[in-house]
Amino acid sequence: MNSARAIERKREVKYPDLRLSGQQARTLATRRRLLAAAERTFARDGFEAARLEDIARSAGYTRGAFYAHFRSKEEIFFALLEDWVGARIDEVNALLAKSESPAKRLRAVRQHYAQIARDRRLALLALEFKLFAIRHPEAHARLRARQRRIRRSAGDLLLRIAASTKRSLPVASTGAAAALGALANGLLLENLVDNATLTEEDVRYLLGVFFDAILGSVATP
Repeated sequence: MNSARAIERKREVKYPDLRLSGQQARTLATRRRLLAAAERTFARDGFEAARLEDIARSAGYTRGAFYAHFRSKEEIFFALLEDWVGARIDEVNALLAKSESPAKRLRAVRQHYAQIARDRRLALLALEFKLFAIRHPEAHARLRARQRRIRRSAGDLLLRIAASTKRSLPVASTGAAAALGALANGLLLENLVDNATLTEEDVRYLLGVFFDAILGSVATP
């Protein structure tokens, strides 16, 4: 899910009787294409080497069209990151809504988390951008502010899951969210470097064990 689709969906949910004007629909479509092009370009070239011109050209637009929607390469990257996190949160909320009991909810979310490291491309992009941001103070400050907002959303979701199973988190909810994401990304990176030493099965197992440490385990029926 990208930012344009997220905006459109929220608008439809909040105002079901309203329809997008032609201009609004074109704006959302342009933003959607730019985000898709940015994801392709970042995946191919990496964050630092990617050029705005290449993103715009891949989407079928000019550099000026890019700036009409995003102020910088960093901003479009943040949009991709927030979309990715938002989609994961939506998936977990859907799992919670479908599960009939606290135990089934916990089991479903655990299984989902154990599989999440399959999303290699954006995890690698996030790692690359973090390394870039650490070396550039202004980007670091922007990343920290954006990530804190993202972590609050993910932390609130973890609190809901814990409350539904009458458990408490062993650390602050934002710290738990950060740790779950950091382990998933770290294990994924090691698997990509040497998948014979750390297999995908190992990754899923270790993620499950860490999930249990944070949110508690549930017995298999």
